Amino acid sequence: MAGKRSRKTSWLHYHSLSIVSVLLLVIWIVAYRWSDPASHLGAFFGNAIADWSGSVVIILGTKFLYEIGSAESRPLKSRKGNRLLELMYEHSLLIFLAVTGIGWLILYLHMNPQDKWGQVVGNIVSEWLQMAGLVYLTKSLLERGSKESR
Repeated sequence: MAGKRSRKTSWLHYHSLSIVSVLLLVIWIVAYRWSDPASHLGAFFGNAIADWSGSVVIILGTKFLYEIGSAESRPLKSRKGNRLLELMYEHSLLIFLAVTGIGWLILYLHMNPQDKWGQVVGNIVSEWLQMAGLVYLTKSLLERGSKESR
């Protein structure tokens, strides 16, 4: 019987999900830039930008930000002395989604929703609202069979 070899895991291996997700988002943006939004393929690329931007935010957001009550968040290391800083830390993921979502909304309101990029930004606003809603709802609501609801 051969024993298991201990492999040294590389930095690339530890961050491969983030890297590939960002690369896919860049591919969709470049493809949409050169496509006709009135075509099926162009519409697909536009929707893919919103979907993958949401995926990138969730992947990186749950890696670096915290949301109290979320099963995906790391446990709090220590209490902060300042109550406002503690509150901001405990809800940093939701705060990030709210602030950036407001930014996307302001951008969308200044665009023509029928323009090529106006449609994409509108989809991103929708994606941000969905993510923020799910982060908020999953803190108190349960789903049977989900490991996060145990």
